[in-house]
Amino acid sequence: MGPEPITRGGPHTRGVLPCGMLLRPATRLLLFAHGSRDPRWRQPFERLEATLRCELGDDRVRLAYMEFVTPTFLDAAAEAEKDGFQTLRLLPLFLSAGAHVAHDIPAQAAEARARHPRLVIEVLPPIGEDPRFVLL
Repeated sequence: MGPEPITRGGPHTRGVLPCGMLLRPATRLLLFAHGSRDPRWRQPFERLEATLRCELGDDRVRLAYMEFVTPTFLDAAAEAEKDGFQTLRLLPLFLSAGAHVAHDIPAQAAEARARHPRLVIEVLPPIGEDPRFVLL
């Protein structure tokens, strides 16, 4: 039996991520990009967020940035806890596990866990390491 179908709308509904990862109830997906002061750089990430919010439910997906612009990872973690989510799944929108993925993201996740101990924070592999990425 496959994953349950996407349920649109409604808080904490069940959905399936496009790459097949199950998005459990009370879980928010956090798309996490590097960040840039240039709004043109942010547009593809904002379109991705809008698409996934439409598919998974408006409250189930957020976009945050490592630096230069807000919201930050810490902002997103605080919002997830305030909104009643139990789990925050962070998907790094990076092609590979360089220094940011290997060091900076884990450090930010540790700080978020310390500030929000009731929130489970899962850091997923960077999107570029998904084997389906090369099929594009």
